[in-house]
Amino acid sequence: MSKFFNHGGSAEATATPEDVKDPDGTPGETDEGSIFQVRQAKRKIGVTSAVFLIFNRMIGTGIFATPSAIFSLSGSVGLSLFIWVAGMFIAAAGMAVYLEFGTAIPRNGGEKNYLEYVYRKPRFLATGLYTGYVVLLGWAGSNSVVFGEYILHAANVEVNRWNQRGIGLACITTAFLIHGLALKWGLRLQNLLGIIKLGIILLIVVAGWAALGGALKIDKPNNFDHAFEGTTGSAYGVVTALYNVIWSYIGYSNANYALSETRNPVRTLKIAAPLALGSVAILYMFVNIAYFAAVPAEEIISSKRLVAASLFRNVFGPKAERALSVFVALSAFGNVLSVIFSQGRLVQELGREGTLPFSRFWASNRPFNAPLAGLFEHWLVSVITMLAPPPGDAYNFILNVISYPLAIVNVFVAGALIHLYLHKEAWNWNPPIKATLPVAVFFLLSNIYLTVAPFVPPSDGNSVYETLPYYLHCVVGIGIILAGGVYWVIWAIILPKVGRYTLEREVVVDEIDGWERHVFKRVPH
Repeated sequence: MSKFFNHGGSAEATATPEDVKDPDGTPGETDEGSIFQVRQAKRKIGVTSAVFLIFNRMIGTGIFATPSAIFSLSGSVGLSLFIWVAGMFIAAAGMAVYLEFGTAIPRNGGEKNYLEYVYRKPRFLATGLYTGYVVLLGWAGSNSVVFGEYILHAANVEVNRWNQRGIGLACITTAFLIHGLALKWGLRLQNLLGIIKLGIILLIVVAGWAALGGALKIDKPNNFDHAFEGTTGSAYGVVTALYNVIWSYIGYSNANYALSETRNPVRTLKIAAPLALGSVAILYMFVNIAYFAAVPAEEIISSKRLVAASLFRNVFGPKAERALSVFVALSAFGNVLSVIFSQGRLVQELGREGTLPFSRFWASNRPFNAPLAGLFEHWLVSVITMLAPPPGDAYNFILNVISYPLAIVNVFVAGALIHLYLHKEAWNWNPPIKATLPVAVFFLLSNIYLTVAPFVPPSDGNSVYETLPYYLHCVVGIGIILAGGVYWVIWAIILPKVGRYTLEREVVVDEIDGWERHVFKRVPH
């Protein structure tokens, strides 16, 4: 058994990548012979697919749908661009932290593994809290909503509550079926949509350059004159705008969720994550400059999630606007594919750990060599999340209710790495890549700010919601994580006491999948 995941209780059960190696030198796996051969055959993700996994997850709808809200909340062009730069630094710090953990513990599951590795007492509490976070959040819902909005805009059909969500439902269902039934084709489609997405982003950048040169079908907006005029001093406005930026960068750790399926995971992650994040950061700044060059300030605010469509209309004309809106919708679909790919594997990993009821069902890759059960669970929660909020607030609520718990999780991930740095000898921590202590501290402080600041009441008219209370996403986000805590109390404390047994975890290897999973045994007192 890998000592990384010995939660039987001993604090001495620590390891470095050098302690636990496969025959090819890849850290974190322990089985040899035929099991190893089967497992290696199932490693299908190389550098290109890993780059697109990250790229597709980051560039979904955020850069097309959030600039209007960010500009509205910040009050000026200058502060808006500054908030995008601040978000980039937070994302880069986060990427460095996740790179260190991912190269030290290269297996499916992402931050779940890192939290479990450090937070061992109370036993299994980290797993229980994280279970609520993974199982109850519908990440793919917001991008499915925007897919519907842009498709209807392209068809020149008025958007209402149900036609938008009906198309969104078709979008997420298609993504679920593709990844559940045809993994190879799902990855190929993801890569293709990544290329299309890159093309549409580059087109927006070029359109921005043309607008700066005066090639517009409207009067030049001159948004860069007096760039900081109208700047808001609202803490709520700034932090909510920062959430929107961070939402656009979510995905820098996307390849960490599928490292068991990645060829040479340490090398692949080392190349793919910085390359993808660096490219996206540069493109995001150019795209924002393009919006401000081509769209008047009032129109940016009124266009809400359709600001990219406004840019196309002002530079290329109405017909091009509708045609190019289809490509923005395809970008959203590529993001939905990428999100459901990763979240399905997180649910599967919880099944492999034996945390969820009916763990064998959730852990299986049968019959199509894909986590069909995990993908279905995420599809179901995303559909519920997509259909529940009122129409005007649906996208912003989903965005914030996901970003807020993520900030809480990242506080503990950054705290875990800082703890390892401060106790290096005790933990024998020596991964292939190091984020450095200052970067980890910056990431910790950034996420503490993102966790506390949203409770500061907004000034009049500055709330991100039309009808919902400004703090609702914070309350729901905390509730989701606490729901995992309630599950832990029942599963790991009450039931063992009532049944007079102790939960212990042992490793088994699936004969078909060739991957190890943890199973909880009830050991009688």
